[in-house]
Amino acid sequence: MSNIYLYAHGGSENHGCEAIVRSTLDLLKDVPCKEKILISSRPDEDIKYGINELCEIEKDIMPYSKISIDFLKAYLQLKLNNNYIPLDKLDYKKTFEHVQSGDIALSIGGDNYCYADVEKYIMLHEMLLKRGAKTILWGCSVEPGLLNNLDITSDLKRYHLITARESITYNALKKINPNTVLVADSAFALKPMCEKLPLEFYNRDMVGINISPMVQKNEKIPGITLYNYETLIEKILEETDMGIALIPHVIWGGSDDRVPLMQLYKRYQKSGRVLLIEDKNCSKLKYIISQCRFFIGARTHSSIAAYSSCVPTLVVGYSVKARGIARDLFGDEKRYVLSVQEITEKDILFKKFRWILQNEGLIKKELVNKMPQYVKRALVAKNCMEQLFD
Repeated sequence: MSNIYLYAHGGSENHGCEAIVRSTLDLLKDVPCKEKILISSRPDEDIKYGINELCEIEKDIMPYSKISIDFLKAYLQLKLNNNYIPLDKLDYKKTFEHVQSGDIALSIGGDNYCYADVEKYIMLHEMLLKRGAKTILWGCSVEPGLLNNLDITSDLKRYHLITARESITYNALKKINPNTVLVADSAFALKPMCEKLPLEFYNRDMVGINISPMVQKNEKIPGITLYNYETLIEKILEETDMGIALIPHVIWGGSDDRVPLMQLYKRYQKSGRVLLIEDKNCSKLKYIISQCRFFIGARTHSSIAAYSSCVPTLVVGYSVKARGIARDLFGDEKRYVLSVQEITEKDILFKKFRWILQNEGLIKKELVNKMPQYVKRALVAKNCMEQLFD
């Protein structure tokens, strides 16, 4: 019987990554296998949120001897050719030693191929193929323009299965790898975990708000994103009686949502209608988001938590995943996604939200009608994966 490996996982303090792991393990719970093993960059984070109760966890990078021919060859490649990949391979060599022919390896990073360190993920895939694993690019988003990179294209062709979580990626990758299927991100099927709500949720309707340093890094005008969030909050406080819940979804150092959210909280806490939600696991965060009347989210999986709870949502996005998911849900993303690169006015975020506010009933009805079937698309990935066991 084969093992199932989940790799390219950065750690659960990114609750989007955690949501993918939790929902994938739940989706695959009845799939017969020897063991399900998560290969993680930060096992301590996964243990912190209880992932160790769901599967085995192994560290991705393992120590190796520098007194060896392999290290000498790799070191020379770095010095002579500025090629760090051979040294990186040594980091992962022990990790993959126990992968056997016929094992299933799921690359679960979502949009890892969109980032600067894509060569590492190509390397990991190659190592797993050499071990005889059947490989799956799981629930992915890939910017179509990246397919002009021959290294990326050549690597994508070698996956035994690609499950694309939105149609923009699917339409691009289907031309590259015929074993590409359209699914829903597994996190749409994540089960919420009931959590005691702050008193403010019982006293008034709440607007959930998430902002991330990631979108701020992609803004065209320095500071314009936070300024728009400030305008949004001020307008909500002035023109409605709703409260505001500031909800972090990633707390990694260097990309911690709590940093900009704390700035907003300190600015508006005296209103008595703004609160900052403490860090919790992704299932508890999904429950809190599900209790909001509206949601404005920058992190993809915070918006997925809202969509799948049928909460009218505006996404502040920076890449293909935000556009693609909204397009699949609503037919057109223009009303539902504000690309951070398009934020050039001080109040464009509130203008976009006002449309969501005015069309609340229509949006909620559409989500309620579509969500049951949409969530079932996550099962397509499981069914296709099971065929690899045959």
